[in-house]
Amino acid sequence: MARGAWTVVLTLDGDGKLHRQVERALREAIRSGRVSTGTVLPPSRELAAQLDCSRWAVTQAYSQLVTEGYLATRVGSGTWVSWSGPTQRTSRRTAAASVATYRFDLAPGSPDLRAFPRTRWAEAARAAARTVPTADLGYPDEQGYLPLRELMADYLQRSRGAIASAADVAIRSGVSASVAQLCAGLRAMGIDRIAVEDPGWTRLRTVIESTGMRLEPVPVDHHGLQVERLSRRDDLRAVVVTAAHQFPTGVVLAPHRRLGLIDWARRNNGVILEDDYDAEFRYDRSPVGTLQGMAPEHVVLLGSVSKTLSPAIGIGWFVAQGQWRSLLEGRSVAGPSTIDQATFAELVAAGAYDRHLRAMQRRYKRRRDCVLTALQHELPTWTIGGAAAGLHLTLTHSSNPDTSLLVTAAGDLGTRIVPLLDYRIHTAETQDGIVLGYGNIPDNDVPPAIRSLAKAFANSRPRAAQPPA
Repeated sequence: MARGAWTVVLTLDGDGKLHRQVERALREAIRSGRVSTGTVLPPSRELAAQLDCSRWAVTQAYSQLVTEGYLATRVGSGTWVSWSGPTQRTSRRTAAASVATYRFDLAPGSPDLRAFPRTRWAEAARAAARTVPTADLGYPDEQGYLPLRELMADYLQRSRGAIASAADVAIRSGVSASVAQLCAGLRAMGIDRIAVEDPGWTRLRTVIESTGMRLEPVPVDHHGLQVERLSRRDDLRAVVVTAAHQFPTGVVLAPHRRLGLIDWARRNNGVILEDDYDAEFRYDRSPVGTLQGMAPEHVVLLGSVSKTLSPAIGIGWFVAQGQWRSLLEGRSVAGPSTIDQATFAELVAAGAYDRHLRAMQRRYKRRRDCVLTALQHELPTWTIGGAAAGLHLTLTHSSNPDTSLLVTAAGDLGTRIVPLLDYRIHTAETQDGIVLGYGNIPDNDVPPAIRSLAKAFANSRPRAAQPPA
């Protein structure tokens, strides 16, 4: 669908709140088949401009329709129509088939799903089913299963340098769920703006906006978040940061920026939401410790098993102390099931989780090295960034090529890639590039995948003008 056609497809009825009007218009367009299954919706900012409404109204509508199952969203892929009514079965099958045509998926965000410890998880599940006290099989503690909170407090202290007790820990279904609860709590405290990294995790920004918080984008450079810019925002008291391994650039927040960020929080009685993204996988040295361990009274630490085990497990946590401790309490939030929490607790208590992390560290390092070798051979003129840790890296080129052409050329060859610009809020006069994920690609597929990417680059470059005959 042409990007300018949405004002024709969607008609706001003028009845009630604006986000409800957008929601109804989208729902009706999907049900009627005017917007078919698999259609990618425009970014919230763009649709808001076309409909002459606030971006918040669009993000609220998107969020509601994702919850209802009409839409789906994924980092790097945007938001698309996932619902299939009676008139859309054929189009849904076509969309599903087109998604399955990628031979090589180099999008970031997924761990190696083939390495999920199925046997150990099954053993832990059986042990949990046998040993969970009968009293814990009732309605769960809203803060989470106490034995798991005790284990996570210990784990975060010994592995991440955090300062935590079981009373400080809340178990949630992932980082997104934690951020949604935290932002709702901050709004209740009168804090309605939050600084975010630019570029940054698109899904997290969507979650934040769905709570009614306003975003204040702050640029990221080779030292991480430009902390000095926070002081230019009057009355700003909250920021979310990926300090250990910034997504998507892969940089580590520099020591002087870490100290500056903590000083900013203390001076402004502010809070830092520290997303401990990819912190476990560092290949050049030991992982950097948490900001939370330096200033627990001003930092809320967030994490999950989405990259260490699988997103399907749906277990995450956050740690809050001091005045922010109230964010743990007083809100009914559906978390993971007690049995799943008890299963993960068994895995941690038996040392199996630590052994799995050590094995995955070695596995990902080998794959990272294979990717670097292939890139140096096939794309030697590209600059590699963020390769010291995590499950992705960045690729940029001095010619700043049109990545939309590159994405299309790669897709034609059966290779999925994601542009760096997809994660930016401010895109003017910024260098684009590729965010290349290697977490879930088999080792044997790395060389042909990079060759495919090199061929796509060659195919997408403008042809030199031929002299007249």
